[in-house]
Amino acid sequence: MHKEEKRYGKKALILVSALTMAMTATVGGTVAWLVASTKTVTNTFTYGDIDITLEETDTSKIPGDETDQGDDDNDPNTNTYEMVPGTDIKKDPTVTVLGDSEPCWLFVELGESANFADFMTYEMAAGWTELEDGVWYRKTAYSADDQKFGVLLNDTVSVKSDVTKKDLNDLDAGKSYPELTVTAYAVQYEGFATAADAWAQAK
Repeated sequence: MHKEEKRYGKKALILVSALTMAMTATVGGTVAWLVASTKTVTNTFTYGDIDITLEETDTSKIPGDETDQGDDDNDPNTNTYEMVPGTDIKKDPTVTVLGDSEPCWLFVELGESANFADFMTYEMAAGWTELEDGVWYRKTAYSADDQKFGVLLNDTVSVKSDVTKKDLNDLDAGKSYPELTVTAYAVQYEGFATAADAWAQAK
């Protein structure tokens, strides 16, 4: 074989090799992209809720007796008590935050008749913080179970020891009897920085 033919053959081989490499790089570039994907994440937005109850022992019924004893208008939310100077009266208003309620600001508002402080006194149960006159609050966390909160210390109100028979007789003569009302409120915790802000919304 001539020297010229050998050189031509070598050039042809180099050219074929170069083309093969180029084709391999092109094909390889097409199939070598790294591709990844994830499953779709679906966000569903529902709503929470808060449910509360306020209950106390119905004094119009004798334990074990289903006969109403003639309380005010047969209203289970109205109880009547007999005052004896210097004694305690069982009174157990209890606020329940029902299970699965959202975290909340829980309030109780205690309303006293004009003459209540002349006859009666009470203290708040532990865990309540005074917000303003007659209004108390606490914060509650989420719970799957019901959460019960007593309102009055030892579930009692006390008749002052300096109340006289004349004071009591005057009530029978037509003056208004002392009254204490309890009302409960709950406001979602989220979105209210302070109890005062939440109370403004509750009212």
